[in-house]
Amino acid sequence: MIPLCEMSLHEITLPETEPETEWVRGRALQKMSPTYSHAILQAMIARALLEWLEREPRGRIGTEWRFRVTPAGEATRPLVPDVAYLSFEVVSADAPREEVDVPLAAPTVAFEILSPDDRRSDVDDKIRTYLAAGSNAVVVLDPERKEIEVFEPGADAVLRRGDQLKHEALPGFTLDVGALFGRAGL
Repeated sequence: MIPLCEMSLHEITLPETEPETEWVRGRALQKMSPTYSHAILQAMIARALLEWLEREPRGRIGTEWRFRVTPAGEATRPLVPDVAYLSFEVVSADAPREEVDVPLAAPTVAFEILSPDDRRSDVDDKIRTYLAAGSNAVVVLDPERKEIEVFEPGADAVLRRGDQLKHEALPGFTLDVGALFGRAGL
């Protein structure tokens, strides 16, 4: 069931639901309950990011974390990446809890894990929205193809077995693509 929403010229608000509901391609879209492949990749990305931040705290990470993003010239809307990294440069380490719980900012890096029922047009709209709202990168993991797509303003890349996921928005973070999918049993 699609939840009722409130729309204004400036913000689209949706009630909290289980699973969460996002605003994608001009409509409320409830996230799918993930498969095991989705769940294990989400856990492994979150764990790798947490270990990276333990070495040098430079931001926060979370799974299924609701953000209120505002692309230039568009209304603010909710998006809920599978995993998100939000640097202290965007929301400071000492920010009040209400600014952290549901940030009025795009994640520094959003991670989306494809599910079998995802429509590519919905995924593309989320990528466009994150980047237009200020994300440095959007990382899309495809469990079926065992690929990672990295989108950033003006450049895209596809990573496969033998490649390393690295990005300047994640300084010092490295993730072996083949090892990730291999450890996930994919």
